[in-house]
Amino acid sequence: MTTSTMPHPATIQASVDKFVEFLESGGVAPDGLFTPTVFGDLTFPQWRIQTCDAEELIAGRRRLHPQPGRVRVERVTATQTGYVIKLEERWQDGGQQWYCRECFVLDLDENGAVFDFTLYCTGDWDQDRQREHANAVTLLRP
Repeated sequence: MTTSTMPHPATIQASVDKFVEFLESGGVAPDGLFTPTVFGDLTFPQWRIQTCDAEELIAGRRRLHPQPGRVRVERVTATQTGYVIKLEERWQDGGQQWYCRECFVLDLDENGAVFDFTLYCTGDWDQDRQREHANAVTLLRP
């Protein structure tokens, strides 16, 4: 995708749908979600990793967060080359209900496949951390 042509809204929506499916599945990527050479740049609260292709990015998801769960999309904003998506994930693991908030910057090629993948994650909060937060902070928005 060139920087002078914004992706069509339908292309963005199709990518969002595939991306949410990928996250909710625990790492099963729908056909056409990623280019084979997608670059991944993932930032966590105290760590950063990069991947150089779809196989490595998908394997990383399966290794770091293999549990299926639910995604609540908060916002999707079109960019010149793709979109930014802000969301929360919830899942079960080890008898706990887990939670995280994430922001992704996804750039799409001419076919609507992600070729550049950037993640910023709050880290995974177990039930104790969620309870601690709820007792200390009153959020103005969910």
